Amino acid sequence: MPDFLAPYAHHLPMFGIMAGLLSLASLVLAAVMLPLLVVKLPADYFVRERREPVRRHLRHRVLLGAVVMLKNTVGMMLLLAGVLLLFLPGQGLLTMLIGLVLTNFPGKYWLEQRLIRRPGIARTLNRVRARADKAPFLIPADP
Repeated sequence: MPDFLAPYAHHLPMFGIMAGLLSLASLVLAAVMLPLLVVKLPADYFVRERREPVRRHLRHRVLLGAVVMLKNTVGMMLLLAGVLLLFLPGQGLLTMLIGLVLTNFPGKYWLEQRLIRRPGIARTLNRVRARADKAPFLIPADP
């Protein structure tokens, strides 16, 4: 064991357990959440000129603020966990993708359109939609 880790040797087993649990949780989350999100999105999600804001569905401002804060907080936590899982055993990329879908940031729609234009991603997402008897995503034209 390297000398710089010697003072923390008694914490290493717990770190391994936590890393394993985080890896397992991200795998389950990715396996459950990603298909649910893909099936819930409308087929024209990536080609719409404009998106309907959430605030039209939630009339109460405090409730809207709480929902947006919770969604962004969970998304950022998943994004950070995904970055960690790139270096630890786990589903880092899938966890990061779920985190990106949940967060709001400038340029998100552009990034989503760029990702869906990739044939492998579009094919995979449309295969998930086909299993749920949903119409395939409409793919935006290259700019």
